[in-house]
Amino acid sequence: MANENDKNLLNVVSTLLNLIMFLLVLLIAMGILLYHYMPDYVSSIEVKNVASNSSAINATNTEPKDSVKYWQAPDIATLEGNSNKDLILYGKDLIAHTSEYFGENGKIFNSSTNGMNCQNCHLDAGTRVFGNNYSAVASTYPKFRARSGAMENIYKRVNDCFERSLNGKALDTASKEMQGIFAYIKWLGKDVPKGTSPEGSGLKKLAFLERAAIPENGKNIYSQKCASCHQADGLGLMNGDKTAYTNPPLWGEHSYNDGAGLFRMSNFAKYIKYNMPLGASHNSPQLTDEEAWDIAAFVNSQSRPHKNIKKDWPKIEQKPFDHPFGPYKDEFSEEQHKYGPFKAIQDKIASFKKELNV
Repeated sequence: MANENDKNLLNVVSTLLNLIMFLLVLLIAMGILLYHYMPDYVSSIEVKNVASNSSAINATNTEPKDSVKYWQAPDIATLEGNSNKDLILYGKDLIAHTSEYFGENGKIFNSSTNGMNCQNCHLDAGTRVFGNNYSAVASTYPKFRARSGAMENIYKRVNDCFERSLNGKALDTASKEMQGIFAYIKWLGKDVPKGTSPEGSGLKKLAFLERAAIPENGKNIYSQKCASCHQADGLGLMNGDKTAYTNPPLWGEHSYNDGAGLFRMSNFAKYIKYNMPLGASHNSPQLTDEEAWDIAAFVNSQSRPHKNIKKDWPKIEQKPFDHPFGPYKDEFSEEQHKYGPFKAIQDKIASFKKELNV
């Protein structure tokens, strides 16, 4: 009995020893495999990580940085102690809430405008960089304007907007309202040297397309990217009190008329390219160039109020390349002057100016 137990014990011990030997051999084999192949695998990962980090660094280093020092509006807080403070602030309020003073239920003059606000075109009360701001108005006016063929002062420029963009009536230049707007515009440009336009003034340049802008393309893009704010019918959206537009009409009887600056294709395309949809900016646009031009073509092909502009551009050779109404000195059609392509027209106008030394 004892011998049999000893024999069984020896078998167990032998089995354990064999198992231990097998595990040792397996571990040694795995070690050899890891030794030969793991370095390549690790190196591969390290190379990929280095390459990835390098690409990220290079992308950061090569990404263009906007280091331009753009114009900034003066701080309202600096008006403390200014004897003109109340008038300037009144002017700002008129720009921001024009419809409350001159709209359908305006508290100064009823229905003397279409109900839009000046800042619907001159964003953030005329202070946004490349948002059609007022930074260069005080520094460049009075000036000769080819559209009227005469010298114009700030009062004339403001009333142009009232009669065209607001499709309304001109203000009395001696009125408190005109004096307020004048004071505000002068204050905004107080630090701009006379005869200069600061960086970020007006509208940012936009490259021409090699083709004509296509309204039908613009219609599709409008429905995707614009209609949620300006509505599918383009008639805008009013506030709950029906006293002002939260999102202005882009066409229809309450929009800008066909004598307004935004009715020129290039102006509207530049305006929306660097300011629309909501959240876009001059250094972070949301539209492609093609989309901006095509939306402009669609919007400006819709019905809107008409203005008698027979006296505009008394010298027809000085009409802009995208002025949509003839007659013209060049051979291009009204349709091409409205929708493009524009480069050939611009080149022709440049040759006229060269001949006249303008």
